[in-house]
Amino acid sequence: MAAKAVILHAALLAAAAFAAAPAFAQTNDPNLSQTQVDCLNRTTAAGAGCDKNGGTANNGEKPGAGDTTGAAVFLPALIVDLFPNAPAGAAPPTPPSNGTSSSNGSGNTPPPAPAPSGPVTVPQGLNLAEPPRAIAGEFVPDEVLVTVDGDAGVVRQIATSFGLQVRSQRQSRLLGSTLVRFGITDGRPVGVVLAQLAADGRTQRREPNHIYTLQQAAGVVNYAFDRIALDSKQASGENVRVAVIDTGIDDTNPALAGVIADQYDAMPNVPIEKRDHGTSVDGLIAGVGPLEGMAPGAKIYHARAFEGGKSTMDVILSALDWAAEQNVRIINMSFVGPKNDLLGTACRNARELGIVLVAAAGNNGPKAPYGYPAAFDGVIAVTATDAKDGLMPQANRGGYVFISAPGVEMVAPSGAGSDVVTGTSFAAAIVSGAIANLIHAAPDRSADEIEKALAATAKDLGPKGRDNDFGYGLLDIKAAGAAKE
Repeated sequence: MAAKAVILHAALLAAAAFAAAPAFAQTNDPNLSQTQVDCLNRTTAAGAGCDKNGGTANNGEKPGAGDTTGAAVFLPALIVDLFPNAPAGAAPPTPPSNGTSSSNGSGNTPPPAPAPSGPVTVPQGLNLAEPPRAIAGEFVPDEVLVTVDGDAGVVRQIATSFGLQVRSQRQSRLLGSTLVRFGITDGRPVGVVLAQLAADGRTQRREPNHIYTLQQAAGVVNYAFDRIALDSKQASGENVRVAVIDTGIDDTNPALAGVIADQYDAMPNVPIEKRDHGTSVDGLIAGVGPLEGMAPGAKIYHARAFEGGKSTMDVILSALDWAAEQNVRIINMSFVGPKNDLLGTACRNARELGIVLVAAAGNNGPKAPYGYPAAFDGVIAVTATDAKDGLMPQANRGGYVFISAPGVEMVAPSGAGSDVVTGTSFAAAIVSGAIANLIHAAPDRSADEIEKALAATAKDLGPKGRDNDFGYGLLDIKAAGAAKE
């Protein structure tokens, strides 16, 4: 086990700094010539005839800092092992040695994923029901996520028909159907498999298993109370339920004493290595003691869905489903990744349940593409400002940015006690805590009413009106609390 932990730790470190180095190109642009495809796959002798971009199509856009459009950025092969499928008959995973349990805290540990089906034979003559699409963003290179209209028997039939491996399946509350993670065992590009699956009417939605990353920038007394007009002596989120989807946490940190109502581990087979990010986010929302959060008394329902700063769409959807089942009023999502229809559907359905969705806008720079889930309709996208209301330089920009909040060089609890943190992750936590105050004061206030109040009362920081840098402006929770519909 020690050797496996070392290997896993090395893989996680690699994930935090990997570059685009695919073994097999997943750019499925039908306009590419065979020479360009060969260049992407590095199959031409010594790169003969390949340009400096390897023939990669970039849809006419120049990538900026953090830009993941065009050619996909891949996980190293080791990272796929972060989500292992235990062989049949294998012993259950050993709980982490730090004394915490990998269950969700209420005894309903997620059932183990079904063992992959046996040897897979890919049928010949599979037709493409739609043109293969180029896939933006990072994704697991040998998996697809599919919602299926049918039971386990239908899932097996689809797997057989398309030469795929059933790696996991579960009923998703927010998607309203069976979510299946199919494995591709023969090297077919993800875009091709998605196009083939579109021919089967039992498949409803078909998406890559995208990779998402936590939004913490490299990093005093918490100045957020003053900047957002929240009286720290009157702040309260008492009994307001807030879900946080993040890393594991140090629930022994004094700042989280009595704060965590329940926990869920969406990746129980992956040992917990880091607890800082999630601990900081929970603490900024509802911490107690010297490191008091924005909404003391709020109840945090914490879903661990990240390790090494990374997660996949499949894991995040599992965490979102769990959060929705806890009857929470707010879900904090301090992570960013590419657009994914499954995530968009889950967010839309969560909002229809009356849940306020708060997400980090992203730390990938002014030229970065839109960050999701923040850019979905109905999600409050939060950017980060400093103690003088200046915009964090590395923040994403765009029309989807909704509101600004403190997120630069703030003291927050962490796995090591406390730390100074910076990033839109932490600005999102400030907004989640502030909204918990609004709900505590007026429990019947709807998600739509809260969103409108935040927009109408924000302090304008940039050009007049909503802009791509600050959104509507700096959060003013006192004014939002007094706003009338």
